[in-house]
Amino acid sequence: MRFRVERQPLADAVAWAARTLPARPALPVLAGMLVEVTGEGRLRFAAFDYEVSAEATVTADDGAVAVAEPGRVLVSGRLLAEIVRNLPPHPVDVLLEGGEVVVTCGSAEFGLLPLPVEDYPTLPDPPGSAGTVPAAVFAAAVAQVTPAAGRDETLPMLTGVRVDIDGPTMRLACTDRYRIAVRELTWSPVGDGFATGVVVPARTLADTAKAIRPGAEVSLGLSGTGGTLIGISGGGRSMTARLLDDQFIDYRSRFAGAWTSTARVRTAPFVEAIKRVALVTERNTPVRLAFASGEVRIRGASGDSARANESLPAALDGDEIDIAFSPQYLLDGLTGVDTEVARLQCAGPTRAALLTAVPDREDGDGEGTDLGDPGGDTGFRYLVMPVRLTS
Repeated sequence: MRFRVERQPLADAVAWAARTLPARPALPVLAGMLVEVTGEGRLRFAAFDYEVSAEATVTADDGAVAVAEPGRVLVSGRLLAEIVRNLPPHPVDVLLEGGEVVVTCGSAEFGLLPLPVEDYPTLPDPPGSAGTVPAAVFAAAVAQVTPAAGRDETLPMLTGVRVDIDGPTMRLACTDRYRIAVRELTWSPVGDGFATGVVVPARTLADTAKAIRPGAEVSLGLSGTGGTLIGISGGGRSMTARLLDDQFIDYRSRFAGAWTSTARVRTAPFVEAIKRVALVTERNTPVRLAFASGEVRIRGASGDSARANESLPAALDGDEIDIAFSPQYLLDGLTGVDTEVARLQCAGPTRAALLTAVPDREDGDGEGTDLGDPGGDTGFRYLVMPVRLTS
């Protein structure tokens, strides 16, 4: 095996595959990264831990690879990633010779002892593509919902993202029992009437969506009810992940109900004010929001040792609101609001509140969005339980 590859495409491809390398591999060979190059100039990097697989390709069509001799080898994945990340900005030559893999870049040279490639497991075949969605849209949607995923591995259902598909509509949902984040978006299924519902590990999906090349079209492979894998590919990158049990709460029914109060506030100042007030709160201490006509007052305290309060302009329809939330839960929801104005709907201080994004609209003078409510939302909804106030 012998090839030359440009340093940046090599670094990008190795970094993609290295993301799935297990911290504590069940077998020594699972710590390896498969490097394979064909006579047609296709360079492939792959990693697999029986739960998640990742592949990245660099091709001669990109002008980034020149192949002198095809072949395949298995090397320490983390070590290769560290080496490639720190190489100088020059073309990289890789050669399998004399029982070692020699990596040369400029005046730097490394020799890696290969692992037994014949012991490496065969990567799973991804399910066929069910449809496509723009990478930026998919990455934004995943980032909006995954903060609400649970971290308790004893409840695996809560550590996943529920993906519901019904024709051209895709819904992503996460919950940890204290909040539910949902994002609805439009995608392009390959066939009419395609419908399914699966649960994907949230951490895996978040890492994958974030790392897909900007501008790429993401293809989702879903084998329908009863399947065990999801496949995601785009821009020369692909992954598969084993699905979690498809049991999930009926999250859509949780959003039904009437709201007695609707408040609107500018998102960015609201976020900054909550962060400042939260500086004086201790762990598990909430911030308190009091919405009245024309303003919201944000308060926090840490016993008798510190306190903070800040007021911002706000619009309110309905009853005045006095409600408290975990500051981190509130900030996680506001992070998903990608518009200038956020909307908070409440039905009392002890009932779940709904946070949504008010669609941006331009005023006649072009000065941006006021605190009026044009109705509708952007497809993102965040339902969060308040903290019961004691005084």
